[in-house]
Amino acid sequence: MKKLFLSLFFVTATLCAMAQDMSVASQTSAVSKQQVQTFRFGYLSYQTALQSMPGYALARRKLEDLRIKYDAEMKRVEEEFNKKYEDFLEGQRDFAPSIRQKRQAELQELMEKNIAFKKEAQRLLAKAETEAYDPLREKLANAILVVGKEKGLAFILNTDNNAVPYINVEMGENVAEAVSAAMR
Repeated sequence: MKKLFLSLFFVTATLCAMAQDMSVASQTSAVSKQQVQTFRFGYLSYQTALQSMPGYALARRKLEDLRIKYDAEMKRVEEEFNKKYEDFLEGQRDFAPSIRQKRQAELQELMEKNIAFKKEAQRLLAKAETEAYDPLREKLANAILVVGKEKGLAFILNTDNNAVPYINVEMGENVAEAVSAAMR
């Protein structure tokens, strides 16, 4: 009898605890549904916003000028190498073996220097691009932050590269104009 009474007590206690858990879960579900309904976000094309900044055209022009200078120098050293190589090919039959080896070594060294210069030019161009665009990106990030806080948005999505194929305009807001205004 005692065992039956204890078993009945534990079953009743377990059922009461489960009922309380279900009550808490339903209350939490109701609160989260209410939060979802008031959830707002913003969206914009980051690349378009960056390109519309006043300093972007100047930075891009400076980078293009630098790229043209590096391209011209690479073309010059390539033509210099080609001329020396053609001269070597024309005269290699008449060269003594030691002179031929010396000229081959010179050509090899010149080719290695050209390759090193191309790599260095690419590295320097990438560095210049970072240095030119980082202040603009920082200014844009600050403007996005300000607009997001002012409008009470949970986040702002970047719509570039079809990253967000669908946006419900009733829940989200295009903040491109507000961000542009904040950058001025």
